[in-house]
Order: sequence, then structure tokens, then C-alpha cells
Amino acid sequence: MKAAQWFKRFTTKSGRLVLAAGFALAASATSAQTIVDEWATVKTPPAPELKPVHLDPKTTALLMLDFVAPNCTQRPRCMASVPAVKKLLDEARGKGMMVAYATGPGGKRADTLPELAPLDSEPVISTGVDKFANTELEKLLRERGVQTVITIGTAAHGAVLYTASAASLRGMKVIVPVDGLSDTPYSEQYTAWHLSNAPIVSRNVTLTKFDLIKF
Repeated sequence: MKAAQWFKRFTTKSGRLVLAAGFALAASATSAQTIVDEWATVKTPPAPELKPVHLDPKTTALLMLDFVAPNCTQRPRCMASVPAVKKLLDEARGKGMMVAYATGPGGKRADTLPELAPLDSEPVISTGVDKFANTELEKLLRERGVQTVITIGTAAHGAVLYTASAASLRGMKVIVPVDGLSDTPYSEQYTAWHLSNAPIVSRNVTLTKFDLIKF
């Protein structure tokens, strides 16, 4: 189309409408809604499948993450999980499984809830949300021949998410009982979704629940 013909076409009423529509479409594309704008309309994905697991106590470790005051005591869902966590802890110890504890930065062995207190022989590390970062946790696990870790604790989207991810990225199999991770319901839901869908990390993660774990 020659320039004169193009100009004549778009100076007509219909041409101006077409041109205006094109500009509107371009403006819409450049100002697309963000996820924050769409927040209320996002549909929750299907719940991940919880799978039964059978673990070898000799090559498995139970990681007890931040079951301390105030991390756990200020979260009702964490405190509600304590009886079930205690049952798993007792079973793990009874099978001779390695148990390792973690607290936040500057935490102490004595900070752990009395019901879940570590034995003198069980290591306690203190660091941020990733319990492998700047600690001897990986070294301790490797020395015991650990290939699989059970990660439970609070907060779900903090210590559990980051430590489980770090273990997976180190090639370990990661068992995450959803009744052993606690925070707000949304944080727990997000953590479960992330661990079962995140690239690379999800390859080594199995979501389960306490009564589906067998030793």
C-alpha cells in the first residue's frame, strides 16, 4: 500500500477506530496485570498426593527444626503438632535413627520445648532458615551415612522449606510429613506446593504424613 493510500485509509472514521483499537491493545499489553492485581482470582491448584514411605533407620535422619520458644509456642498449629511429633521422635529413637536439632541464630539446646528436648548425644545446630548454611549439619549426616532426611518443624515456609530444599539440592532424599510442618494454613499450603513442584528440588521430595511413615 502506498503511503498516500495508507494515510487516506486511517484518516477515515473507520480507520481511526482501527488505529485507536491498536493503540489500546498495545497499552494493555504494556500494562498487563501483575500477580498482585490478580491475587483474589488465582485458583488454588490441586492438593499434592501424600505417599506412604518405608525408611531404613540406618540411613535416615530426623531433623527437628526450631521446636523452640517462641518459634513454636507463638504458633498454635505448631503447639498442636507436638504430641504427634513426640510420637515420631520416640519411634525414630527406638529404631536407632539419627536425630538432629536446630534452633535459630544464637539459640541454645535448652531452648527446645521440654516435651521434645534433645538427648545429650543428639546434635543441636544454630543458624537461620537453611540449617545447612554455615553449619556442620551436612558433615554430621554424611559421617553417619545418611541418605534420607525427614524434615519437620516451624516455620513451614522458613526452616522446613529452606532446609528441605537444601537437602534435596545436596542429593538427599527428603521426606516431608505435612502434619509435621507448621505455621499459618496458607504458609503450610504454599510450602507443600513448592516442595512438590519446584524445579530440581521436587525430584527428591516426598510429601507424606506421620501415619504413612514406616521403619
